[in-house]
Amino acid sequence: MDGFYVYTSKKMNFIFSFIVPVYNRPNEIRELLESMKKQTYEKPYEIVIVEDGSTISSEQEVQRFSELPISYYKKENSGPGDSRNYGMRKAKGNYFIVLDSDCILPPHYLQTVETSLQKEYVDCYGGPDAAHTSFSNVQKAINYAMTSIWTTGGIRGNKKAVDKFQPRSFNMGISKLAFEKTGGYGNIHPGEDPDLTIRIWNNGFKTKLISKAYVYHKRRIDWNKFYIQVNKFGKVRPILNKWHPQTAKITYWFPTLFCLGFIISLFVMFIGLPLFLYSYGLYFSIIFIDSLIKNKNVEIAFLSLVAVVIQFTGYGYGFVKSTFTLRSSKKSAQELFPKLFFKS
Repeated sequence: MDGFYVYTSKKMNFIFSFIVPVYNRPNEIRELLESMKKQTYEKPYEIVIVEDGSTISSEQEVQRFSELPISYYKKENSGPGDSRNYGMRKAKGNYFIVLDSDCILPPHYLQTVETSLQKEYVDCYGGPDAAHTSFSNVQKAINYAMTSIWTTGGIRGNKKAVDKFQPRSFNMGISKLAFEKTGGYGNIHPGEDPDLTIRIWNNGFKTKLISKAYVYHKRRIDWNKFYIQVNKFGKVRPILNKWHPQTAKITYWFPTLFCLGFIISLFVMFIGLPLFLYSYGLYFSIIFIDSLIKNKNVEIAFLSLVAVVIQFTGYGYGFVKSTFTLRSSKKSAQELFPKLFFKS
């Protein structure tokens, strides 16, 4: 089954509901809503904002946008996945668009989504993220590392593999039917979005990338927070592989093997075999040149090298540690990694 709306009429009648959980980020909500005011889409839609137990409320910021069709809810803190489920249960639309609060939409976003779904309907789509001109150089470098085909950004899928693209919940659409069939997001975080995508596939639905439905994802983090984030991504992946063994890929080992290979290359260089280290020099040269071409900034190109090293080191260490911890223990993932799970 590809979706209920495929069979109702030749032209589908979409009612979109944006689902945005927020936690202590009123400034981000203001920027997101400002971008929603500029949407070129002329049909009715809904914005559902879920305050996830914040101690710094976004309510005053939301009230400034009374001209927008906003539904605002407050609840106790239970994590982004559960808050998205809460928002989708409250939403009035038949197709949900999940966004992170630190995103900004280009004016054409919603119209692009409808045009693509009318042309080729799927019950779940994902869109890419891009770096806005207002972003700092560090933000742009991190964005490069998180999206480039030369890094782990290229692992999760591509637009050619339409039915195997894994959307991410900073920019993800899901039909009401698919939400009801799957039950929505689980309580793992991060990792709740690939877990949901796999269950969407298991229920017979398809996914795709809408490449022109991009968002500007601010990723307001410094180098230390970036390391913590990618380290968690690495820890989560073996858990997902254990839950869904049919999705495990050798490519998930790449960051770990990359780091181990670099250490070995340094060792063999001291015994007169520098060739392996030269290959790493070639790789980093490609990263620098590619980032320079994309960002047109030498500083960002250098910072991209830093971002890639942090990304591979953090992810790789988290992945190998989680893999051996899970394999050497009979305890559940929740017991072994309680910080990766929210209590619903």
